[in-house]
Amino acid sequence: MSPLQGPLFSLANVFSLIRLSNQTGTLLLLFPSLWALVLASKGRPSALLLFIFTAGAFIMRSAGVIMNDLADRSLDRQVTRTKTRPLASGALSPLHAVLVLGGLLLVAAILLIFLHPLAVWLSPIALGLAMAYPFAKRFFHIPQFFLGLAFGWGAVMAWAAVRHQLDPATWLLFAATICWALAYDTIYALQDREDDRRIGIKSSAIFFGSHTWVAVGIIELIMLGLLATAGWLTQLNWSFYGMLAGLAGFMSQQVWRLRDDVTPPEAFAMFQHHVGVGLVIAGGIWLGTL
Repeated sequence: MSPLQGPLFSLANVFSLIRLSNQTGTLLLLFPSLWALVLASKGRPSALLLFIFTAGAFIMRSAGVIMNDLADRSLDRQVTRTKTRPLASGALSPLHAVLVLGGLLLVAAILLIFLHPLAVWLSPIALGLAMAYPFAKRFFHIPQFFLGLAFGWGAVMAWAAVRHQLDPATWLLFAATICWALAYDTIYALQDREDDRRIGIKSSAIFFGSHTWVAVGIIELIMLGLLATAGWLTQLNWSFYGMLAGLAGFMSQQVWRLRDDVTPPEAFAMFQHHVGVGLVIAGGIWLGTL
């Protein structure tokens, strides 16, 4: 019997494994790459690079959640929100998950053929960061930092694909993405704070505790400052800074809400709002190049 046959394999389980019905994570991974593509190309990214990095975001996010679920399947069984995931519940076997992961990474490798060699040389770091993130929560009090490293590396690769070099603005976008991921994933982690504390998982939501709202506010302020500096270095016009001012107002409202306890559904909704933040930044960068 083929490994892709049998009771523990079905497309429905695979779709659930890669979170096909919820692409928030894909968009959050994609936007920093889009920021870099638009900024590095002065508002005129090539259709080919847009396609490659959009497809790459879907593939690598899907691969990332598989790696996460493989590493965390025993922990996921102890958390209310995650105990029904295919690997945690036993609906899908680890072997099948590894086969799907291998297929995704093969497609990602094929996409790399069309990128500049510098971007290709940078790609193993992206894979290494994706593999390291699931284990960070076991050893590091702020594992969301590693998520930011993994998500921000797409911006570095995108800049290299356009400019064939890495400039100071590259690293400012990278640092801004780390801050952004640290902020929105801290909000996301509020959903599981009690379960994580019970089973001994580390999280920024636990680490910051009652000061979470202060930490998120400071981190987002740094993020906006990094983006503003990148815009100044690349000579973006006033519309970009107007966008940043609008975002500052929106983020201030979220930070103010975090002063009080938020329910898991509220935390998830606040997290999802950051898809709009990423889109607004991409639009602001494009307008800033006109």
